[in-house]
Parts: sequence; C-alpha cells; structure tokens
Amino acid sequence: MAKESMKARERKRAKTVAKYAEKRKALKEAGDYDGLQKLPRNASPVRMHNRCKLTGRPKGYMRTFGLSRVMFREMANKGLIPGVKKASW
Repeated sequence: MAKESMKARERKRAKTVAKYAEKRKALKEAGDYDGLQKLPRNASPVRMHNRCKLTGRPKGYMRTFGLSRVMFREMANKGLIPGVKKASW
C-alpha cells in the first residue's frame, strides 16, 4: 500500500490539472508561454503519475484496468474482472 499522503497528493494534482485545463489550452493556442509559466506547476498534466486505484502502487500499472499488476492478478484469479480468465495450455 502506498502512503496516504502520496495518494492524496495525486488526487490534489488531478484536481489542479482539471481546474486549469481550459486556461492552459487557451494560453497554448495563443502562444503565450509567459502566461503558461505563471500557472502552478501541478497544473501540467505531465506531472501526474498513474497509480493503482485500490492500493496506490505506482509501478506495474495497467492502463486498461487502472490497477497494478498485483491487484489485477488477484482479482482475475478470483473472477472479479469481467471477460478476463487465466490462460492455460
């Protein structure tokens, strides 16, 4: 499990990115790079990091499911993810 502070930091970044999305887009189209520099650092979507929705694990993230590889495997083996089953040959 990730620290609660790390998960909270990512949620806060996501809110900031959403808040300034329109303003960033307008400034980029206008070519106003000085205006972009004055926005908060965390308003840039590049600074966001993908994390597992359940545990907050930053590594081994699977985009399609929004889970880390560890949680994906556990849930898939229990049959909790629709359309996913263990391969066997």
